[in-house]
Amino acid sequence: MRTIREARRRRRLSQRELSRRAGVSFRGIQLLEAPGHDARLSTLGKVADALGLPAAGVRRALRRYLAEEPGSAFCASVRILEDGFDSWKIHLFDFVDRFRSGPALALVRTPPAAELDPSLVALLASIVDALCAEQGWDVPDWSAAVGPLPRPWFVSGIENLKASALQESPVRFRRRNLFVLSNFLSRA
Repeated sequence: MRTIREARRRRRLSQRELSRRAGVSFRGIQLLEAPGHDARLSTLGKVADALGLPAAGVRRALRRYLAEEPGSAFCASVRILEDGFDSWKIHLFDFVDRFRSGPALALVRTPPAAELDPSLVALLASIVDALCAEQGWDVPDWSAAVGPLPRPWFVSGIENLKASALQESPVRFRRRNLFVLSNFLSRA
């Protein structure tokens, strides 16, 4: 896992030193840092402890993650992180479809993953604002706290649609410097 390697390097530990501190084999540390390795929860706890983090935090994070509502905005953000930036259209619109099929506060309550690109956080916050407005709900605190992007983002990416997007973009998107067509959240 890249995050384990980054945490180890921030603490200026070698793989051997982390191995010794965690009571995990050197090869085990190498595997943990390799992409795609499935680690045991107990091993992750030992490594967290060796990195100076509470081992119970691993279990707590897993419990929090497993308590998340499937199809939520948070889950969409995790899927985007796994599949790459360009997958946002699939995952965000799957989230919109899930919300509209059964609106629930649990689907919008949790903020997106912290590592999500700021432009996608702003887009997701605007989508959540629009969906909450459809239901007559207040927006979640995390969404209300998301400010504008430093530069405009024309979400369609099509040069010929920029003028239309400037004119049509709903205020929930425009206030975050996002420009979409008025039918952005509509499905055929």
